[in-house]
Amino acid sequence: MHSTAQIESPAHTLRRAPGKRYPTPFHFFYAARRDPLAFLRWAAGEYGDVVRLDAWPFVVHLLYHPNHVKHVLQENNRNYWKGNLIGRVKPLIGDGLFTSEGDFWRRQRRLAQPAFHRQRIEAFATIMSDAGAQMLDGWESAAADGTPIDLMEHMSRVTLRVVGQALFGVDLIGEAAGVGRAMLAALQFVSEEAFSIFPSVLLIPAPRNLRFRRARARLDRVVLGIIEQRRQSGTTGDDLLGMLMAARDETTGEGMSDRQLRDEVMTFVLAGHETTAVTLAWACLLLAQHPEVGEQVRHEVATVLAGRTPMLADLPRLELTRRVIDETLRLYPPVAVIARETFAADEIDGYVIPAKSGVMVSPYVTHRHPAFWRDPERFDPERFTPEQSAARPGFAYFPFSGGPRLCIGNEFALMEAQILLAMILQRSRVEVAPGHNVQHEIRVTLRPRQPMLMVPHRLQCA
Repeated sequence: MHSTAQIESPAHTLRRAPGKRYPTPFHFFYAARRDPLAFLRWAAGEYGDVVRLDAWPFVVHLLYHPNHVKHVLQENNRNYWKGNLIGRVKPLIGDGLFTSEGDFWRRQRRLAQPAFHRQRIEAFATIMSDAGAQMLDGWESAAADGTPIDLMEHMSRVTLRVVGQALFGVDLIGEAAGVGRAMLAALQFVSEEAFSIFPSVLLIPAPRNLRFRRARARLDRVVLGIIEQRRQSGTTGDDLLGMLMAARDETTGEGMSDRQLRDEVMTFVLAGHETTAVTLAWACLLLAQHPEVGEQVRHEVATVLAGRTPMLADLPRLELTRRVIDETLRLYPPVAVIARETFAADEIDGYVIPAKSGVMVSPYVTHRHPAFWRDPERFDPERFTPEQSAARPGFAYFPFSGGPRLCIGNEFALMEAQILLAMILQRSRVEVAPGHNVQHEIRVTLRPRQPMLMVPHRLQCA
């Protein structure tokens, strides 16, 4: 039976979890870095739901059972902070909502929350559908002559446009190519940092440091430009940026500095467009690989919309479309690994979790747990019918994390993904380019390793 009791000092009755001891941290990081997802799955298959990895002075526990995930993210979340590993992302996004902790995080979350209330999110549907229509119009020439497009790049552009207009009141599409390249370079850097023993010293002019600094400077110019443009306008506005700019500290009455605003905007630019972009790209790939499901979804879209642009009121009836998105998030969760560190010692399933040690939970692996997912590698949107979903523990599926740190923009992302996927299926059929093989890797998010070359075909009946 899973226990949620926190302990000050481990009792002698507690067991040491099964696992592996590495001679040095270098051996551990080398093993994990080669293929992090394969490493996590190997550990689960070899040792079970609680795995201890020792590489003095580091101790890391990998937790795979939904009950264990719930304990860390929800029931005893105050004992599990984001820790030094998440700190490796700070050179890119600073002390934004994703990386901050404690009272500062609670304050920032409270300030940002009104921008994601359901009524406000509903007003973004038109922005999403307009952006989708412009993207699909741009596919016409490729569809006419069968030219492959990099689907991941197109998904990044459309979601960048949506997040810019919805949350910051600006159209970033003119910046999209440069922002996309800079974001990719920055993500590559912080992903490598996450699997390095020692963080890089950015002041050292090593080539990879210089590439990251150039990429970050490119992103900073865009983000700080958004803030400066708003300040010069003389009004704050009622979007997310406006709310953050108008916010005042309850004690001092001071507003956010440009640096604080920069960190929050950078966080939402990254989280608000990257995660939805990869979800849409993987969904299109899965439907191309399973054309029978693609035709079923296309039939649903045609029946519900009858040629119309999808509106918010249509989404509850696009049930299969939503199940495709849910199943995509099961197989390809954008954040595949969630890291935490313990403050005090704890106990999970009779195993001691030491104080000041690392803990990792993985949506990617738990979403494939054979006790909760039959034939887990198979793409099957019917797993997410209400009946099947109700039969599973809540944390068998957690693509947006959970507990107090549940992604603040999860409803925004799901609505955007459903609208854009319905529009893609309404107007086109996308196939994998001949001879092209798509593999995935972690670059902070779970991304395609190479360009996702796909050929769009315009539907004759559209």
